[in-house]
Amino acid sequence: MPNTRHFADVTTAATLEQQRVLWREHARLIDWQTPFGEVLEYGAGARLPPPFARWFVGGTTNLCHNAVDRHLKDRGNQVALIWESTEVERTETWTYAELHREVVRAAAGMRELGVQRGDRVLIYMPMIPEAVFAMLACARIGAIHSVVFGGFASVSLARRIDDARPRLIVSADAGSRGGKVIEYKPLLDHAIELAVAEARPAHVLLVNRGLAPMKTMPGRDVHWAELRSRHLDSAAPVEWLESNEPSYILYTSGTTGKPKGVQRDVGGYAVALAASMRHIYDCRPGETYFCTSDIGWVVGHSYIVYGPLINGMTTILYEGTPLRPDPGIFWQLVAKHRPVAMFSSPTAIRTLKRYDQSLIRRHDLSSLRALWLAGEPLDEPTARWAGEWLGCPIRDNYWQTETGWPIMATPAGANPHYGSAGQPVFGYDVRLVNEENGEPLDNAGDFNHKGVVAIAPPLPPGCLQTVWDDDERFVRTYFHSIPGKLLYSTFDWGTRDADGYWYILGRFDDVINVAGHRLGTREIEESICSHAAVAECAVVGVHDEIKGQVAVAFAVLRNPDGIKDAAMRMELEGAVMRQVHDQLGAVARPARVHFVTGLPKTRSGKVLRRAIQAICERRDPGDLTTIDDPGPLEQVQQAHLG
Repeated sequence: MPNTRHFADVTTAATLEQQRVLWREHARLIDWQTPFGEVLEYGAGARLPPPFARWFVGGTTNLCHNAVDRHLKDRGNQVALIWESTEVERTETWTYAELHREVVRAAAGMRELGVQRGDRVLIYMPMIPEAVFAMLACARIGAIHSVVFGGFASVSLARRIDDARPRLIVSADAGSRGGKVIEYKPLLDHAIELAVAEARPAHVLLVNRGLAPMKTMPGRDVHWAELRSRHLDSAAPVEWLESNEPSYILYTSGTTGKPKGVQRDVGGYAVALAASMRHIYDCRPGETYFCTSDIGWVVGHSYIVYGPLINGMTTILYEGTPLRPDPGIFWQLVAKHRPVAMFSSPTAIRTLKRYDQSLIRRHDLSSLRALWLAGEPLDEPTARWAGEWLGCPIRDNYWQTETGWPIMATPAGANPHYGSAGQPVFGYDVRLVNEENGEPLDNAGDFNHKGVVAIAPPLPPGCLQTVWDDDERFVRTYFHSIPGKLLYSTFDWGTRDADGYWYILGRFDDVINVAGHRLGTREIEESICSHAAVAECAVVGVHDEIKGQVAVAFAVLRNPDGIKDAAMRMELEGAVMRQVHDQLGAVARPARVHFVTGLPKTRSGKVLRRAIQAICERRDPGDLTTIDDPGPLEQVQQAHLG
């Protein structure tokens, strides 16, 4: 266990008692099989040192029970799940009773394949109902699921297999996006080959959608339909878990090539989601919720699957893009299913701004009480445009994979401050601090005075407990970056106005945000450098009007003289881009790869990434007194700006 005694603890006894009172009340929103004894175990006398916290200690509960079983008596015939696929042109629905039957069958099948409490199950699937069944089945039997976004390629998938060491992987023959079939099985087979032998799963459970040929390995691969048919009437009792046992692992990019496995608890997560659905998103049981994210991301976990179902709502699972069959599909689905709240990303809305606005006006959107946007900063023009055309409030909210639910939001009924992420929500002790000493900044209304957005521990229920299988990395990554204080760093710059509204200004680490997808630049750099022609490279995030940021790479070649003309440079750039696509997936593919003879560095050899980013965004690169040679920075400017 890491030693954190050299930090000054910023939490007071009064604050801790307020937290206990607050969360004891919210805990009544879910079912407990065994009541908890202590709301919060933290600090003096706790079995774990700060910043580690334990919530609802001794209480036993289950995510699947709270999302499905407890609604059977009063909501058994209510629609729980709507699947809309514009990719295969299908609409299907499941009531809570029907969802319960499918989840039990999946859980019984997993048990047949040897999955036990605490085992990991990796889910690599498109946006299909079986993915939801698999997540809930894992939660039911106490297995720890790790959903991997279907857009990731074999190398990224293999790294997650190595870390999680799953007993079972659940996947499919293929997904589809924009009408283009994406074969999953070959990517999965290659990832398993790349994974270390001891991490490879005993079984792979496969959904055959009939979209692509699918070779199976006898003894390892099992068909979902065949397994389901053996358990049509099987039982799979709920496994009651102590509140602090892990529920899932969700990998997020870091500043090193190795992804971080965010580990979530059971009881705290259930309580936090139940409270957020009521008190942040202003939703009630029986209503419908439409989140356009993917289950491979934290938004999909929290607000497609668990949050709406725990709250007794109908949730919409959408397989498709915002543009197909036309850019009005989101609004068509709103008119059809009448959700009271919709959750999407600023990138999606900025994309839709470019098209005929009659695609909005022709649909009845009167059911919407709010459109919630998150994943990246929401700019004022996009927020104003959306509010004008949709006729409902546009509400920003700010959070991370690590937190699992919002840190900040614009409260229901409040007038939004455009460009602001809102105000800190209940349970979070958010601070704006000096990055060098952790001291608080009193900068209300001074937008030129920015600081690091930090959270005083204990982190509230539902936030990450630790990094999977690496407590030391958890403390080092999140609590060591602000000297002298035991504070969780969001790695985001921020400021705030005189009314207490916060503004997120962007990252200060090596993680970039492309259309709401967080990507570690180090992982992209490693992929580019694995190309035989490349000696070294630097990747930065550059502002983009639609996506927020795009990755731009600057590569130094082993043999610069081998590239003699523009055609050869374009050919090599395409080859490097394809390599990143093949290794990491389309989401990580750089927008450009520029070839230079050297990278701008300090005299100690550190690459000046912030200066490169500033040049690319036509900003002042700032203090360059430590630069070893200004020539490479001039090359960067010439290469990117022409």
